[in-house]
This record gives sequence, structure tokens and C-alpha cells, in this order.
Amino acid sequence: MIAGFIGTGSMGSILIEAFIHSGAFNPEQIVASNRTISKVELLAQTYAGLQVARSNREVVTRSDIIFICVKPGEFKKVIDEIKEDVLPSQMVISITSPILIQHLESTLPAKISKIIPSITNYVLSGATLCIHGNRMQPEDQEWLENLLAHISSPIRVSENYTRISSDLSSCGPAFLAYFLQSFINAAVEETGISKEEATLLASEMTLGTGKLLTTGGFDPATLQKRVAVPGGITAEGLRIMDNELVGMFQQVVRATHTKYAEDLEKAEQLLCTKQQPSQEPN
Repeated sequence: MIAGFIGTGSMGSILIEAFIHSGAFNPEQIVASNRTISKVELLAQTYAGLQVARSNREVVTRSDIIFICVKPGEFKKVIDEIKEDVLPSQMVISITSPILIQHLESTLPAKISKIIPSITNYVLSGATLCIHGNRMQPEDQEWLENLLAHISSPIRVSENYTRISSDLSSCGPAFLAYFLQSFINAAVEETGISKEEATLLASEMTLGTGKLLTTGGFDPATLQKRVAVPGGITAEGLRIMDNELVGMFQQVVRATHTKYAEDLEKAEQLLCTKQQPSQEPN
């Protein structure tokens, strides 16, 4: 099994490294291309055996499964370049959320899925969102999800909920990191604790909280109730946040959805709108 990667930017390289670190693929089972070839060459220096492709077409002709890890604006150029080489037996996996399954199925004959990875996959954790096209048979879906299980928890989502699912799983680490950074900065400013010590404490707290919410049997509401004694210190802190953060998360969701709608419209225009959805049976 040879895995091809078109694009080795932030998420493309995270996927490659996670697959290698997890043992899902050996470096020699990976072939990759990038607009800036030096980025692939650097990966090949780091992971001996990783194959450098000089073109996107070379990736396709040498691979069984192809991950397309490029920005929406680059997608049409990549598709136009590779579409004559893609075979029905191959899997093509997009990680570009505004590119719809119907866009891919109308231009490529392969088995199509879309996945939304997360930076947490780098440490073989977090979720990978999975949206499968009509040509992906149950055994194909299971195979892909078993592959992704090496680096994450694969979770199937509806394409209609791509954006909000991505907000939670893929954008979420940045949002949570912003919250923690603000908490750390306030701790340093208000008390004089060192930034290093505050960061260590906050980071360990985040790790432990994640475990409580995934394997510890808690959900966010029950965890708050367990920690916050009525009239206690934690309850007072929660009261402040409850007052000050009213509507903030709704604003965040509205903002991400507005930007996503803009990206969808641009993708439609770029890929020649009004392409008909696949007529193949579900």
C-alpha cells in the first residue's frame, strides 16, 4: 500500500508525520509532492525512505490512496492536473472542507472521502471527521477509518455539519489555547507567578480534564458540578465567566460559518458551479 500526499503544508505534514509515528505507514510507503519541493525534500531527510515526487501526477500514478492537502484556491489546478491519471480503484481523500463530495465525484472517477484532521492528530489523539462519498463501499469506509484510528478517533459526520464539527474538533484546539493563554497571562499579571509555572499548571490541567471528559465518565456539565461547591471559590469564578462570556461563543460560531459560506461560494465558482451531484445509489 502506497499513500500519496499532494501538499505538505501544515496539515499535510502533520498527517504524514502522525502516520509514520503511529506505524500506520513506513516512510518508504509514502510519496509526496508540494508546490515548494524543498518542503518535501526536508521531510525525506527527516524520514529516510520517504519518496519525493516531482509532480502531482507522479503522486497519483505511484499511489493506492491519495490525500489532497491543499488550500481551496489551489484545488481546481490540482484536480485539472491529475484527473486523467486517477483510476476507479484508487481512493482520493480531500482534507479541504469547502470542497464538497459532489465536486470531487463529478470530476474524479475514484472512491472519494473527505476528512477533517486536527493538530491533535500529531500526538495521535483527538478526532478525525469523516465524510464518505457514494463510491466508498462499507468495506472501504471501514478500511479508511481503521487507518485513521492509528492517529485519532475517526468520527463520521454529515457534510451539512462540516463547519460546526470542524469548529469543535479542528479549530477548537486554537480556541482552547487562546482561553488558556488569557488565563495564564491574567495569573501572571495579578499574582506574579512565573509564566513558566503557570503554563505548566494550565497544560497539565488541560490534559487531565481531557481524560476526565473522554475516559473518566464526565461531560462538561457534570464536571463543573463536581468541582464547583455551591458558594465556593470555583463557583464564584464560574459566575464571572457566565456573566462576561454571554453570547461570545454564539458570535464565534456565526463568524466561522460566515467565513465558511464565503469559502463555499468561492469553491463553487472556482470548480464551475452547478455541477450535478452523483446519481449513484447510497
